[in-house]
This record gives sequence, C-alpha cells and structure tokens, in this order.
Amino acid sequence: MKVILLENVRKIGSIGEITDVKRGYARNFLISKKKALFASKENIKAVEKIKQDLSKKDQDRKKEAKQIHEKIKNKQYEIKKLSTENKELYGSVKPTEISKVIEEVDQVKINPSLIQPHKEIKSLGNFDVLINLHSEVQTQIVIKTISEDNVK
Repeated sequence: MKVILLENVRKIGSIGEITDVKRGYARNFLISKKKALFASKENIKAVEKIKQDLSKKDQDRKKEAKQIHEKIKNKQYEIKKLSTENKELYGSVKPTEISKVIEEVDQVKINPSLIQPHKEIKSLGNFDVLINLHSEVQTQIVIKTISEDNVK
C-alpha cells in the first residue's frame, strides 16, 4: 500500500516521501497515529503544500528530543522491587515503571512505548535500556534493580 509520510519514521522514510508499506502496518499504525496518509492524488497535492510546516514541526520535536537526551543520557535509575533469595524479581520491570521513575527523578515525561530494554528485566542488577526519543535521536540509560527487602 502506498502512503505519504507526514513525519520521519525510522527505517521507512522521511517527511513527504511516498513509500510502499504493508497494508496492515499502514492502516493500524501509520495512518491511525497520523504519521502518514493514503497516497491519493489529492493527498499528494495537500502534503506538498504543508511540507514546510511538517518539516518545522519535526525539527522542533528533534530539538526537544535532543534536550531530553542531554538531560538523561548515560544516567542510572534505581527501581526497588520485591525479590526472591536467588535474586529473581517477583514480576518484571515494565517500560511504564521506567517512565515513572524518569519522570520522578528528572521531571522528564517519556512515553513508555519509546522505552526498549535490551532484555527483559527479571532479576536484580544493572540493565541497559534504549530510549527512542525521535527517529534520529536515541539515548541509553541504565536501570539498576535493587531488592526492596534490603532497603529499610
């Protein structure tokens, strides 16, 4: 299915580009999240007119993402969880918890869908987490899980 991108999308294309993507991806993600339009003649003309505005919005988002990147890059955040004797967690640390911790510590709001742990956080220790702030801006943080029992 051919779509016109309304913003830069990693591994797909940049603003105003007409690309061919799978029908389900276009309908369920790109079009529903207003990241793209169906590539009809009318839409192509409309996008050509608003291309500069879209580029400016994208540059603003990128600038904001870089500011967040500078604030949180290579930082370590602690999360206290209940654990067993063999250092396994009861449950795992989810992106929503990571987002809440970052917001509490640095007053930076990050959507949990942008947070990607390299592997599932199911035990005590340090874990690298990748955060996709923008299609061109990524940052790395460390999540340290500590036992809630030891913290008293």
